[in-house]
This record gives sequence, structure tokens and C-alpha cells, in this order.
Amino acid sequence: MALIDASKLDLVEKVVAINRVSKTVKGGRVMKFSALVVVGDQNGTIGFGMGKSNEVPDAIRKGIEDAKKNLKHITLKGTTIPHEVIGKFGAGEVLMKPAPKGTGVIAGGAVRAVMEAAGIHDVRTKCLRSNNPCNVVSATMQGLLSLRDAEQVAAIRGKTVEEIYG
Repeated sequence: MALIDASKLDLVEKVVAINRVSKTVKGGRVMKFSALVVVGDQNGTIGFGMGKSNEVPDAIRKGIEDAKKNLKHITLKGTTIPHEVIGKFGAGEVLMKPAPKGTGVIAGGAVRAVMEAAGIHDVRTKCLRSNNPCNVVSATMQGLLSLRDAEQVAAIRGKTVEEIYG
């Protein structure tokens, strides 16, 4: 798969989660922050990244840089996804179903950010197991990357699209 150049795309950035952790040292507590960020061109190209720093803005900036390095292209069918899929990553599991035009994005926080950044406007989703934002975003991405449309399936099987639909 070819690398996608982030500088040529008009990317939308969404912060999914900011986490604060503290370490107790001799002088007191030291706070650090991590930010989970999703970027996308709202036309099927999407990436996510994690940034960690002593300050929130730095963590977000690092997360955006990481997300731009990990851009992937996903298969869409108009404003929805081509078929039902379950994305799995770690303990996270996300069910995604295509929906008719006008349904909107029916999804929780982490999945909603991914769907909006990808440009998916009509979809129904459900987090089945873990609701940890990192695992949910990774599971959603894994599910979206596994999507195939009829042309791709026909090419893999060596058949025509009509033969696939039956």
C-alpha cells in the first residue's frame, strides 16, 4: 500500500481523549498528559495517533503528527460503508452496520470521531466489549480497513460484479 502524503490533503483533526497520569516523586506529584487524535480528509482517508507530553497542547500536536504518519484509505459506498463488519483490537470490539441515507452517525464518542473524520455520514455502530478509547479507535480502524466493495471482491475471485451479486 502506497504512503499517503498528508501535506496534499485538507485534513480535519479531532481529539478523541486526553488522559492525565501522575507519578509520585520525592518532591510531590509529576503530571503528564496523553492525547488520542484522529485525522481525516472526510473522503475515505483516515489515521489516528497518540501523543504524550508534560503539557496538553504539546501532547495534541504530537498526536496529530503521529496520526498524519499513519494515514490509510478506506472503502466507502456513498455516505455509508459497503457491508456489516466487526472490528477487533485487544479487548475492544466494534460492530458497524451500513445505514440508509439520512440516518446519521449513530455511534459513541470514540467511534463517532473516527466516522466523522473518515467522511461516513450514515452508519450504525455499537461497542461490544471494551470502551477504552484507544482500543475502540483501533478496533474501528481495523474494521474499516477490512471493508471491501463488490469490485474488489470480484477482482480477488476472478469474477465479474454481476456474478458476485448473483
